[in-house]
Amino acid sequence: MDDRTRYLEKKQDPSLKLFVVLSKAYRALMDQVAEDIRGHGLNITDFGVMELLYHQGEQPLQKIGDKILLASGSITYVVDKLEKKNYVKRIPSPTDRRITYASLTEAGEQLLNDIFPEHWKQIEAVTAGLSKEEKLEAIDLLKKLGLYANALSS
Repeated sequence: MDDRTRYLEKKQDPSLKLFVVLSKAYRALMDQVAEDIRGHGLNITDFGVMELLYHQGEQPLQKIGDKILLASGSITYVVDKLEKKNYVKRIPSPTDRRITYASLTEAGEQLLNDIFPEHWKQIEAVTAGLSKEEKLEAIDLLKKLGLYANALSS
């Protein structure tokens, strides 16, 4: 098979197109959401940590990075910043000195109580281009794709 034939076959394969479309869609959605979050004096990473703590309660610092896809060194920096703003506090584990938990303070919880209803509306607005059924189908397909991609690196 010559190079031109291989090129034509690859051009018909939708893999690259899917990757580009997913990347552009993700960027467009995140740009909208990040703008909304910046309006509250936070960046997307700060908000991600606070949102995790808001919905799941206190978390070991070591586990936060896994849950919001952030390097462990960055977690310390983000938690330090949020602690200085009095949004997050560190809590030493009573049973294991190696473990420290992060938890929202009252001020952090109040901020998210104030932010979250509008944030939810923003997410609904940026995803309104799909019907409920299309959203559910997209969730299933993207989950399937993500699980497959994760399995490749295992």
